[in-house]
Amino acid sequence: MKPEELAAARDRVIPDVAAAGLGVLFCGINPGLMSAATGHHFARPGNRFWPVLRLSGFTPRQLAPSEQDELLDYGLGITNVVARATARADELGAEEFREGGRLLVARVERLRPRWLAVVGITAYRTAFDDRKAAIGPQSRTIGPTRIWALPNPSGLNAHWTAQTMAEEFGRLRTAAEMPDRTQL
Repeated sequence: MKPEELAAARDRVIPDVAAAGLGVLFCGINPGLMSAATGHHFARPGNRFWPVLRLSGFTPRQLAPSEQDELLDYGLGITNVVARATARADELGAEEFREGGRLLVARVERLRPRWLAVVGITAYRTAFDDRKAAIGPQSRTIGPTRIWALPNPSGLNAHWTAQTMAEEFGRLRTAAEMPDRTQL
């Protein structure tokens, strides 16, 4: 993609891949420029979201970003804390994250997924004003929806490998498959 096409995608909003009653609604930080330019979530080459979904067992094969709507067939969806696209997440301020968190709560109350999975612990901490949150299940709920904080699948997140991310995503998958949501 040409640099001018990416630059033109700044501040665009891409539609959620979502429906009522999903098993897991994954929530990114905000769309990157590649995602905004293509209209597909987690579209940047090097982002490990799609490989990790397969490695963790959420999908039987690795989907391409252009196949994102197939997630609905697996009871999965995607949204973002902040809707507008930026080149880097650090271009977003704390107030924008907090406002995004308020809007996300309203979205989750409307859609009522079993689990909201926020991919990015810093985004979760800021959006939900929970500075001590750690990766894993959270005590906070949004109505009946449980929340799980996952590592950010960006290729820039060197603290996590695709395999260690897949293990954490797999813990969520196991919890999401349990009939009683209170079990972990």
